[in-house]
Amino acid sequence: MIRFSKYWFVYLTISVVVIGAGFISFVNYGYKYSIDFTGGSEAVYEVNSSIDKVTKKSVEEVVKQEKAELVSMDLRGNTLTIRASGINEKNEKNIKSTFDKKFGVRLTLLKFNEVGPTVAEDMIKKTLTAVVIGAFIILAYIFYAFKRITFAISAVLAMIHDVLVVLGTYSIMSHFFGAQLDTLFVTAILTTMSFSVHDTIVIFDKIREYKKTMPHVDLSELADRAVSSTMIRSLNNSLTIFFMLVALVVLGGESIRFFGAALLIGTITGAYSSPFVATPIMLGIEKIISSKKK
Repeated sequence: MIRFSKYWFVYLTISVVVIGAGFISFVNYGYKYSIDFTGGSEAVYEVNSSIDKVTKKSVEEVVKQEKAELVSMDLRGNTLTIRASGINEKNEKNIKSTFDKKFGVRLTLLKFNEVGPTVAEDMIKKTLTAVVIGAFIILAYIFYAFKRITFAISAVLAMIHDVLVVLGTYSIMSHFFGAQLDTLFVTAILTTMSFSVHDTIVIFDKIREYKKTMPHVDLSELADRAVSSTMIRSLNNSLTIFFMLVALVVLGGESIRFFGAALLIGTITGAYSSPFVATPIMLGIEKIISSKKK
């Protein structure tokens, strides 16, 4: 048996560094939001010829001719993505025609999305509501299952830890790799919340089992036994998901690559937080309660 609880300061340092880096990125760079949250139009084209002459300024001029405003453009490989406010399907056809005549660039429309500002605002509210409701349901469920508020609080705090890790690292990805915060990212966050609690429940259940058979053994030792006995199982379970997500990130299309990356980060931090965040937090809270009783 490894005394994992002795190294709580190491786990705390790792979490502070990772979350701190994400927080700095969020403050300085924020996110690149998709039209799901900002409203507007997004047109994705396949470029069938050289696009050397095309610059952001030239694209802005073309969009302006259609009485619209360019939000951003992104050229990756042979795919050009234009995000703008005030574009409809008629404008989009005119833009494509102008590109062909002005730059000699042939564009093939792959995808066209249009989201109104009211829908975008409603999406933000629903996203925040889903996260809060999910956290309260998980808190209530774990308290009901284990009849210990310390287990429930530590599990939810570990879950918040995982969400912060994903939010922070996605901000870094957004700045350096152009990842957009969209509805797929919301799905990744909710999945991370679920996966975070999954292994935590297994460990806590093992602690409860050991507590019944060894009632006089110190809680920290029971926790170390529980983590040691479930580590291989949790690791194998996480690796099966890890390999699948790596394949999705490497081989997946542009539209789901960052979604796979967010899920991959959530899987890693979820597997880490159960033994090294939730369990130490639970032991710390129990220790504080015990010292107050004495």
